[in-house]
Amino acid sequence: MPELPLTMAVTYFDHISDLLRGRVGADGIDLTILQLPVEEVFFRMHHFGEFDVAEFALGKYVSMVAAGTAPFRAIPVFPSRVFRQSAVFVGADKGIREPKDLAGRRVGIPEWAQTACTYARGYLQHQWGLRLEDVQWVQAGVNEAGRKEKVKLSLPAGIRIEHVADRSLNEMIASGDIDAMISAREPDAFLAGDPRVVRLWPETKELEEKYYRETGVHPIMHVIVIKNEVLDRNPWVATNLYKAFEQAKANTIDQIDSSNSSRVPFAWAYEAVKQAKRVFGDDFWPYGMEANRKTLDTFLQYAFEQGVTERRVALEELFPEEVQEFSKT
Repeated sequence: MPELPLTMAVTYFDHISDLLRGRVGADGIDLTILQLPVEEVFFRMHHFGEFDVAEFALGKYVSMVAAGTAPFRAIPVFPSRVFRQSAVFVGADKGIREPKDLAGRRVGIPEWAQTACTYARGYLQHQWGLRLEDVQWVQAGVNEAGRKEKVKLSLPAGIRIEHVADRSLNEMIASGDIDAMISAREPDAFLAGDPRVVRLWPETKELEEKYYRETGVHPIMHVIVIKNEVLDRNPWVATNLYKAFEQAKANTIDQIDSSNSSRVPFAWAYEAVKQAKRVFGDDFWPYGMEANRKTLDTFLQYAFEQGVTERRVALEELFPEEVQEFSKT
């Protein structure tokens, strides 16, 4: 029986490198893999459905599931997880020292439905008591003008978003026209060392670990999606791809979890792995639905509260039944 030819577009992560290089394969599948910038992957998959399989933003996927418009389904593989306490930038001269100081201020966002922004707003709201309706939200591209919201929103009462098409958030925060911004990508002014733009919390590791210990949430940014037409004809593809991603991840972790080699060009990588295990447990980067139920349920609640979704999506709606649980030996 010939293998099923599929195209897959992803960005590079070390924990999928064995899959990218062909050292791990998916049974029954002949994968043609395109390694592209993540924004390009999202754009092309969302607007044109160019790939059979692709990395995709969790927030946009959840919004599409809620609306019943998702042309693909996700498998519980999470290539990108990032705490977003570091995503809050402020004007250095604005007198913003803690989240409550954002009330009444103009705060920029690249997209309301951006996954990173959804997590960051949920953190500001639930851990710090900031009322999101007390903020004057401004939507624009981070470093380039013209970025638009990509999904339909169902904003709660009191939330207003000003859309700015001809200027970037970077330009506006540097000039003082907005007081702060939330973004996964740093503004160019910050990267260039412009003293006018600083992080609200310059050091975030302690805050991030505290958030995890209190909530059990290790934020998931991206999922892997497969077009509906592929799964409708070949439902086995979901499990076989999941197993391939799991094996590639296991290979990477085995290699970095050793003091005998330097898989990562970082002197204390082995110590960092030990520290991660102390915080998250032995499986510190888990795939699978049940292992990530707390994180995903929290995100789904944030998304509903903030109007990223028009209804509260159930966790089981995100993944095909075939990958919600697996056989055990």
